[in-house]
Amino acid sequence: MVQLIIKNINEVEKEFHAELENLCHEKSEFFKELFKKYDKDMTLEVIFDHSSALYKVSASLNLKSKKVLVAEEDKNVMKATTAVFNALKKSVKRQYELERKDYEYKRKNRK
Repeated sequence: MVQLIIKNINEVEKEFHAELENLCHEKSEFFKELFKKYDKDMTLEVIFDHSSALYKVSASLNLKSKKVLVAEEDKNVMKATTAVFNALKKSVKRQYELERKDYEYKRKNRK
């Protein structure tokens, strides 16, 4: 079970709030599907930070072995959020494969 927590969304302009929340919920569905047989409850945390002209968006997901954390900066908050979820997806898949020890799988010889 993956629980979504969105923090500091008030630092983003109000016009983007609904769009960002929809994007976060849509992307969290991927992680819910990926980890539906995972035996640990996880928290997907998305944090927004606006300083000067840049938006910094960070996302983290706590797996069994470690917490995967990714951050992106951009002038456009939607681009930064999309980039953060793409990077998080890649990192989480890699870590999940290490936990499952997929790298130790050996294919049997065909005759």
